[in-house]
Amino acid sequence: MRWKTGSILLWLTATLAGAAQTISLPFGVWSRASDQPILSAQGRSWESAGTFNPAVVMHHGKFVMLYRAQDASGTSRLGYAESTDGIHFARRSEPVLVPEADYEKDGGVEDPRLQKFGDTYYLTYTGYNKKDAQLCLAASRDLIRWERKGVILPAYRGNWNKGWTKSGAMVPEKIDGKYWMYWLGTATDKTDQMGLSHSTDLIHWTEATQTPVLPRRPGRFDSRVVEPGPPPILTKQGIVLIYNGADDQLVYRTGVAIFDSHDPRKVLYRSDVPIFSPEKEWEKVGQVPNVVFVEGMVRPNSHWLFYYGGADKYVGVAEASAAIQ
Repeated sequence: MRWKTGSILLWLTATLAGAAQTISLPFGVWSRASDQPILSAQGRSWESAGTFNPAVVMHHGKFVMLYRAQDASGTSRLGYAESTDGIHFARRSEPVLVPEADYEKDGGVEDPRLQKFGDTYYLTYTGYNKKDAQLCLAASRDLIRWERKGVILPAYRGNWNKGWTKSGAMVPEKIDGKYWMYWLGTATDKTDQMGLSHSTDLIHWTEATQTPVLPRRPGRFDSRVVEPGPPPILTKQGIVLIYNGADDQLVYRTGVAIFDSHDPRKVLYRSDVPIFSPEKEWEKVGQVPNVVFVEGMVRPNSHWLFYYGGADKYVGVAEASAAIQ
């Protein structure tokens, strides 16, 4: 049978649509678990200007949150809070990580993400010294006492990165004998896009692609920024990564991508529209307007909790049912 060009295109479109429908996410539709922030600025000291962009893990049966706290001068530290229900958190009176190294001085330690290998937690964070922002690593067994490992992705280096480095989201298991990490860099056009690197020791990283592994999409909700969110999870579908996308007006919304579990460079799925957007007044008005920025994710039982920064000033939490995989 001979196929006309139009018939072939229709067949390809139907085939691709059918393939897309085979992809299923491990969670359902998101909704806010609290209409109000679950953490806000307090006092006149190290967390007086804002508390936002949290990492959250389950540790000894409790929800443990590391959050970015900012003082009136703009210096950031990492605070520690615990919860039994994932909504109501009690904070420690002092931060657990403060700027001490040269690459952190004056600007601070920012935007934590947590991943556990063996009995050790690894913290990726941004070290900012008011000049450069660089992706750094620290390690701990109790989430309170941290040992710095230094800058792991220096600024202004890479196959396509021409600027700062941030937002290291590590895959929870080795693939092909290597650790893998998605991260943020700046391309030649000054847009922020997503890169991918691998390592055998978590300290020394090799870039895995010549171009961004998840590039920006002009005209979409992620036309200006494509930034990794919480560390990804492994499912039967692949490596599921929630990411933070910003458009040309720098409105931050949430997207999701799935990568091949055998080849973390290969994109299998990417959301066409955001799955979460700023709606509440405290997500629209703050230090940076119109921002929901997800960095923490846990599944305590039959549902997921997603922790995010609202307008670079507050901590919020969303929830979704766990899908049957």
